[in-house]
Amino acid sequence: MNPTDALARISIVLSRTSHPGNIGSAARAMKTMGLSRLVLVSPKSFPHPEAETLASGAGDLLAQARVVETLDEALADCTYSLAVSARARDLGPEPMLAREGALNLISEVQAGAEVALVFGNETAGLSNEEIQRCQGAVMIAANPAYSSLNLAAAVQVLAYELRVAAFEGAPVVESKSTPFASVPATHGEQEGFYGHLEQVMVETGFLDPAQPRRLMPKLRRLFGRARLEKDEVNILRGILTATQTRR
Repeated sequence: MNPTDALARISIVLSRTSHPGNIGSAARAMKTMGLSRLVLVSPKSFPHPEAETLASGAGDLLAQARVVETLDEALADCTYSLAVSARARDLGPEPMLAREGALNLISEVQAGAEVALVFGNETAGLSNEEIQRCQGAVMIAANPAYSSLNLAAAVQVLAYELRVAAFEGAPVVESKSTPFASVPATHGEQEGFYGHLEQVMVETGFLDPAQPRRLMPKLRRLFGRARLEKDEVNILRGILTATQTRR
């Protein structure tokens, strides 16, 4: 896959954006680096004239932007997504630096995956729950004494790193064909498994919904590291179904 095609397959997801101008500026940042897939999760005001104005020539990205209500909808077809966060979270994935994150995304795209880079609200960023829905996290190594970046500026930095990675030969590990080869599970398939797992744990008394503690976030982190494949999700859900049937 050539670099231009690889960049065109990366989704930039903006979650709960407050200011329409930031959506337009983010679209402009994307287009300057060859990115074109914009997904908006429950934006406060969109479409909006200010977004069109600040897009400054990237209005086509706004016109074709996909608007959804939840992050789950935005990531439903993705097999690999990175959350952009300024700090490490207690139960979230350990953030990698922007350059490493960009290399990983390009490598995944070159291998045929559907990928996304997720940005949070201008004021609060991404919630812990949103970050836990991604397979990894990425951060921009800004000045620790003043690390606050405008949303569009953060999009620009990551978009630049993606372009550098795409055009300067990011290493791609060729997957060897084996009798057990499978395809990665989609976000929707993984969420279905987590919901099924939680249901069975409640039914068996292993999980008390009144006092869940941090069991599910820890299990999400465990399976997130494993990068579940479609067949593996089917096997795990089969085990859960068998457990329910035997009770």
